[in-house]
Parts: sequence; C-alpha cells; structure tokens
Amino acid sequence: MQSRRGFLKTMAAAGLVGAAPGVRGETRVAAPRSEEAGAVRTEWSGWLAKVSEPVLGALARRELKATMPVEAVDPAERGAFTHLEALGRTLAGIAPWLELPGDDTHEGRARVRFGALAREALDAATDPRSPDFLNFSHGGQTLVDAAFLAQGMLRAPQALWAKLDDRVRGNVTAALKATRGVKPGPSNWVLFAAMVEAWLHRVGEARDDARLFDGLRPWPAWYAGDGWYGDGPEFHTDYYNAYVIHPMLVEVLDIVGDEAVEWRDLRAKANARLTRFATVQERLIAPDGSFPVVGRSIAYRCGAMQGLALAALRRRLPAEVGAAQARGALTSVIRRTLGAPGTFDGNGWLRIGLAGHQPALAERYISTGSLYLCTVAFLPLGLPAGDAFWRDPAAPTTWEKAWSGTNLPADHALRDSE
Repeated sequence: MQSRRGFLKTMAAAGLVGAAPGVRGETRVAAPRSEEAGAVRTEWSGWLAKVSEPVLGALARRELKATMPVEAVDPAERGAFTHLEALGRTLAGIAPWLELPGDDTHEGRARVRFGALAREALDAATDPRSPDFLNFSHGGQTLVDAAFLAQGMLRAPQALWAKLDDRVRGNVTAALKATRGVKPGPSNWVLFAAMVEAWLHRVGEARDDARLFDGLRPWPAWYAGDGWYGDGPEFHTDYYNAYVIHPMLVEVLDIVGDEAVEWRDLRAKANARLTRFATVQERLIAPDGSFPVVGRSIAYRCGAMQGLALAALRRRLPAEVGAAQARGALTSVIRRTLGAPGTFDGNGWLRIGLAGHQPALAERYISTGSLYLCTVAFLPLGLPAGDAFWRDPAAPTTWEKAWSGTNLPADHALRDSE
C-alpha cells in the first residue's frame, strides 16, 4: 500500500491533484479534465484505500481505540460510539468493491488485502475479549451503525460473511441482536431497525417482524413526491434521502419485497424513485464538484451523493444520465471533498469538514467515526472494470451541457402514477 505522500505524488503526476507542497503534505484540487476511464477507476480505488486503511488497519491490529482520534463537539460523549461508526460506515461503502473477485492486478491484490483486513476488523469489533470490542448495546447511536455494518455485509455477502468462521459469525450476530433494545423514533431511524432485521433474516436467523415491517410501513405516507421522502412526517432539506432513506429502503425491499403485494408495489415504486432521485443528484453537481450546502450532516462529504452512486451500482441510472456522465459527476465530487487541504490529519484520519477542515460544520452527534460515511460515494467500484460505467469515454454532466448552451431536453417530475 502506498504511503500518503506516495499516493499524492502518483495523483499529482497524473494531473489529478496539485503536488503536495512539501512538509505540510497538503493537496489542492486540479481543474477537472477529460481522462481515460481506467485512470479514473485507479484514482477511485486509491481514494477508497486511503480513506479506509486507517480504520480497517487499526481494527485488524486491535488498536482502533488506542489510535483513532476523536474529534467532536464533546469527544467524551461521542467516544462511546465513534469507533463503531467508523467501522460500520467504512464497510457500507467499501463492501461492493470487496465483493469483486481478486485478480493479478494492483487493484485486485488490494481488494484481497482489504477484504482480509475487513474480516479481521469484524472479528476484533465483536470479540468480547478484544481490546477493540465495540459498543453495540448502550445508547441509541449503536442501532444506527449496526445498521450500516449490516448494510455492508448485505452488499458483500461473500467477502464479509461467507468467509468468516463460525466463531466470528456468532459474535457478529450477537452484536447486531444487541441493538434490539433501541426503539427508533418516527424518522429515517425506522430503517436502521429494518436493515438489521433484514440482515438477520438473510443469514438464517429469526427476525423480529415488528421491527422489520414497522421500518417499511410509514414510507408511502412519508413520500413527498418527485423522488423525495420526508424524514418522518416532515420534509427536511438535507441529504438524508441519500445517506439513509433511498439506499436502505430499496435494499431491505430486495429481501422482503416478494412476501406481500404491498411490499412488491412499494419495491417497484422505491426503485423508480431512486432513479428519479439520482437524476436530481446528478443535476446538483457543478463542474468543480461542488453542490448545495444544505441541511445537517454535511460533514459526510461526498457521501451526500450516495443516491447517484447507488443508482449507478444497481444500473438504475435514468436514460438521460449516461454511465460516463455519472462517473464524471461523482469523480468531481470525490476530488472536491477529499482532495481539499486539511481533509486528513497527519496520520491519515479524516477531519470534520466538507471541503477541508471545518469543525464548525459539525452537529453535536458528529465525530471522527461519523465521517467515514463518505465511502458510500464509491459504490460503483463494485461494478467490474469492463462495465460501461468505467469503459465509456468521458461525457459532460447535465450542468455542463446546460450552461454551455447545449440544446438538451427539459426536466420533468416523476408522477406517482408513473
């Protein structure tokens, strides 16, 4: 694995970021340009490795609690949860990449290595004898990140579950069941309980149907229209439709959608709404990778675009957004949010911010571990290198087309009858 400095030098040589200015080891984002698709995939896998290495490497060595900094408004309060946040969110994003088979390429060998680290991390996090045994039972936040961990395992059933031995499987199962003591309120939190139960069902464990289906029943009433859901009965102008709602809703329905007519109908609508939401997300992205800074949890950085990333992974992009177009939009966001000076500390850990170190952007619940939800922007790495997402030549985004004078079709809302 390259060092931080070596990685930056490689990217700078390719013209992807500015050269690191010596002792400070900082980067600046270069202007976007047309590139070979293979080089972009290499860049993406490099960024994902860079973000994930501190978390998975430290846990595999059983040194996460000893080495991970805890940046937060109240570090003592968040210290009970931040380490599970880091693991669950990292796995949710890296999982599709790990699920691809290894091969005799630099990327293929890296996938094998990171898959082994992830399994060691799961062992360390759920082994009661481990110094890094994580908190799955005390406090409501535990349900949130157990759900992200379950989501990661659902996205990589071979790499993150089938290859575990029986002892570790038992520990992981017990850890997720321990979150059943948390009662979610009427918000996106109902999906966290549903996700945990869906995972338990998928691996053959008895599920709690009340927690599972109570996580699905409210969403028809909470649908606000045109691909957007309220976060509970009220609509919030933020990115929780991307962080949680669309991804967890469609993935839980993947598992139980055939069990009743109402779930089949909701599954069909949820998938169509994800496609429409991806349409909107792609249009929000400016050529420099910026996007509207609205709502809470903006420190999740490029994770705000998980709706677009998931639609690409599931091959559910809208007809008007080609695969290369989505790749270009996501690449610009990744560069803008992860390449900004101050994003990482001297040991490679993420720092609070959207485009650099901006601790004032943090809500009270945000801590170092929370920030690793940025990894969900990388979901399309689960598509093989020969997929159109990586193979097709670079294409302008909708923003670039519209503001350069291209005569493109008008945008239209998704009607519930469609």
